[in-house]
Amino acid sequence: MQNDPRSHGLWELTAPPAPETTSLSGHIKVDVAVVGGGFTGLSTALHLAEMGASVAVLEAVAIGFGASGRNFGLVNAGMWVRPEDLPQLLGADHGERLLNLLGDGPAAVWKLIEKHAIDCDPVKNGTLHCAVGKKGMAEIKERARQWTARGAPVRLLDAAETASRTGSAAYTSSLLDLRAGTIQPLAYVRGLARAALRAGAKIYTGSAATGAEGSQGKWIVRTASGSVEAGWIVMATDAYTIADTPWPEIRREQIHLPYFNLTTKPLSDNVRQSILPGREGAWDTRQVLSSFRLDRDGRLIFGSVGALRGHGTAIHRAWAKRAVQKLFPQLGDVEFETEWYGLIGMTDNHLPKFHRFAPNVVGFSGYNGRGIAPGTVFGRVLAGHILGRITEGELPLPVTAPRDAAFRTVKEAYYELGAQAAHFVDSRS
Repeated sequence: MQNDPRSHGLWELTAPPAPETTSLSGHIKVDVAVVGGGFTGLSTALHLAEMGASVAVLEAVAIGFGASGRNFGLVNAGMWVRPEDLPQLLGADHGERLLNLLGDGPAAVWKLIEKHAIDCDPVKNGTLHCAVGKKGMAEIKERARQWTARGAPVRLLDAAETASRTGSAAYTSSLLDLRAGTIQPLAYVRGLARAALRAGAKIYTGSAATGAEGSQGKWIVRTASGSVEAGWIVMATDAYTIADTPWPEIRREQIHLPYFNLTTKPLSDNVRQSILPGREGAWDTRQVLSSFRLDRDGRLIFGSVGALRGHGTAIHRAWAKRAVQKLFPQLGDVEFETEWYGLIGMTDNHLPKFHRFAPNVVGFSGYNGRGIAPGTVFGRVLAGHILGRITEGELPLPVTAPRDAAFRTVKEAYYELGAQAAHFVDSRS
C-alpha cells in the first residue's frame, strides 16, 4: 500500500483485492459513524448493518491499512494475561465475562468466515506456544493448568511431540490450543469489508476524520471533503490513531511495540512436510519472542519484535536468517522473499480498554498483539451496545477514561533499540 513493500508485504501480494470504495464527498446522515477500517471497525459496521442500523465507516487510508492488515495472522483465544489473573485485574464479573468472550473468540471468527465465504486461508488446527528452556516450560505448564481447569481444549506436549509438530528440536515443550488457528489477515479484513457492504454499510477510504462536534444528541464527523451526521461514533483506530483524529488520547494511552515479519519462498514439498506439517501457528516464550507459521503456498513466515527501518532493517534481517537456520537446519541457506512490519498498541495492564470518550462516543483499543479474535467479537459487542441489546453493566470490560502512558516516548525507543540490541547478539554462536 502507498507503494511501500514493507507495510503489508506478503499479505498485499496474496490477498484478494479490496472491494471498490471511494472517499467521502458531501454530507450524509447515518445512525452510526465508525472511524477506522480494521477488524474492530468493520466487524462493528457489519453487525450494525445486519441488525438494521445505517452505518458509515471512515478509513483514513485503505481497508486494513493499520495493524489489521500487518498482523502475523494468529487467531488466538484469550489475551497474554493468564486466565486466573484476569479477575484480579478487572474484578470477578468483568474478568469472567472477558474470559468467556475471548475464549470463544476464534469460533466467532471461523463462523464469520464461513457465513460470508471469506477467502482468507483459515487453518483451524490450533496454535503452539513453544517453551524455551526450563523457565519457558514452567510458564507453559502453568498456562496449561489454568486453561484445563476451565475446560478449554488445550494439551501440554512434550519435547518429542513438539519437535514432531514444529520440525525443530529447539523447544522443551509446547501448549497446543485447539480453539485457535491462523488466517491471512489482510484477506480477512477485506472480506469483512465486502460483507459489511453487502449488508448495507457504507465504507469511505482516503477519508480521515479530522474533527467532531456534538449538539442536540447528534454528532458531525468531518473529513477533508465531507461530513457524517450520526447519533453514535465508534472510535476504532487503535495503534494507528493519528494526532489530528478526534480523541487522539487513544494514541497517547498506548506504548507502540514494533513487530516485523519476513517470508521465505515456497518451500519444497519434502522440506514442507517436515516444518509445521499441521500448519499450526507458533510462537515461543522468549522475552523478545519469535513467531513462525506457513502460508497456503508453503512459505515460512518468521517474525519478531523490531522495526524494519534505519539500522534495524539490516540487523533484524540478518538475525532472522541466523535464527531460522538454527531452528530449521533442514532449510539450508535461507533467502527471504518479502518483509514488512507494523505497530502493536500496548496498555499498562496488557489488556484492551473500553472507553466512553463523550456521550454516545465509544470504542475498544489496546489489543496488545491480539487483535483478530478480540477485534471481531468486540465489534459485535459494540453493535449490540449501541442498539441497546447489551447494557453498560453487561460489557466485557469496565468503562474507563483514557490515561496518558507514562514515559511513552522513552519506552517506545527502548523497545525498538532493545530489540535491535537483542537481535544483534542473539544466535551468533
